[in-house]
Amino acid sequence: MHANEPGLPLPGPAANDPGPARLVMPGRRVRAGAGVDWVGDGWRLFRRATLMWIVLLVVLFLVHLGLGMVPWAGMVLPSLVSPILMGGIALGCRSLETGGDLELEHLLAGFRRNTGFLFAIGVIYAVAEAAIIGAFGAIAGPTLTWAAIRGDEAAILQSLPDDPLRLVLGALVALALAVPLVAAYWFAPALAMLHDMPAIPAMKESFAACFRNLMPMTVYGLLMLALLMVAVIPLGLGLFAWTPLLMATTYTSYRSVFTEEDGDAP
Repeated sequence: MHANEPGLPLPGPAANDPGPARLVMPGRRVRAGAGVDWVGDGWRLFRRATLMWIVLLVVLFLVHLGLGMVPWAGMVLPSLVSPILMGGIALGCRSLETGGDLELEHLLAGFRRNTGFLFAIGVIYAVAEAAIIGAFGAIAGPTLTWAAIRGDEAAILQSLPDDPLRLVLGALVALALAVPLVAAYWFAPALAMLHDMPAIPAMKESFAACFRNLMPMTVYGLLMLALLMVAVIPLGLGLFAWTPLLMATTYTSYRSVFTEEDGDAP
């Protein structure tokens, strides 16, 4: 049996859940206030398994730290693996939503189901990310960019361009390119994991849905930014709640935009 076959048992109680909610295509347009609902629904998912969310956060941090230390490939490996892990998080959220548990094994689910789709999302994201870094470097200077990638503070200070406008322009261009990339990525792991959607269609649908819901995404972003400012006040300890909330809201926003409520499915 291949890993992508529907009959493959998945880790934890998700193996016994009722399956994904009924897909709505294309993703619906929701009201601006839905951005607040996503945060509220995400918080409820966090409260159902607070300790396990924190454990998952620590494991994810260690995984990304370890991948980042791999010579040469460390810059790209986290981007390649993140969609696979986020696919597992989406499955774990579905398990919580349907009365099951969130388990550490959910992180591995993306390595057992639709791995190719999820990995392809990571490849596309990594290539686009490299292009954005290249665009920034072309404007602000390649020496500065390479120093920033290495985290060499002394080299960064030495490489600052004489004209600060180049740095500002490079940052604005990078931001302008990063926004559509994040939009294309936002819903893609959940669509690939839970609905067997290939990478390019999933990213296209995610991109279109994010811009179709620009107002709720803006409300959501502002609310999460405000919560982030609060989270970092107590020595950053609030990040142990804010980061899992961020992960959970990728699922709750997907549910709002791309699926029917469970009771509405025929």
